[in-house]
Amino acid sequence: MTEIILDTKLIKKVSWADLATVTGLNPVCVAAACLGSASLNEEEAIAVTKALDLDDSIKKALQIFPLKGEGQTVPSDPLIYRLFEIAYVYGPSIKEVIHEKFGDGIMSAIDFTLDVDKVKDPKGDRVQITMNGKFLPYKKW
Repeated sequence: MTEIILDTKLIKKVSWADLATVTGLNPVCVAAACLGSASLNEEEAIAVTKALDLDDSIKKALQIFPLKGEGQTVPSDPLIYRLFEIAYVYGPSIKEVIHEKFGDGIMSAIDFTLDVDKVKDPKGDRVQITMNGKFLPYKKW
């Protein structure tokens, strides 16, 4: 949940889902832009800054095309590279949305399934990758 704090006083709580609604985007896409891994167009940036009561400098910052995956070594195989690119660009955003929906924890890679499907599309067939992992909350002691 994104929180705006002013002088240690919470003035507004807005979820990634709320921001997705006002922009018409997926929550992960909005989170990626707010975390600096993606950009918004002007209309989307205006919607986010209005929802969060932020000024025009933030609106402009949300429209900047970010540098992605700088300084990280990835495999050269094009398909594997794209999977790394997805993790670099959307990983922090996916993490934000998972925490918002489930709390503090991780998705299991042990109790996990992954399916790859071909989806017919008139503009060209699409790859659909579905990851399904058990949520494991962090234990407090």
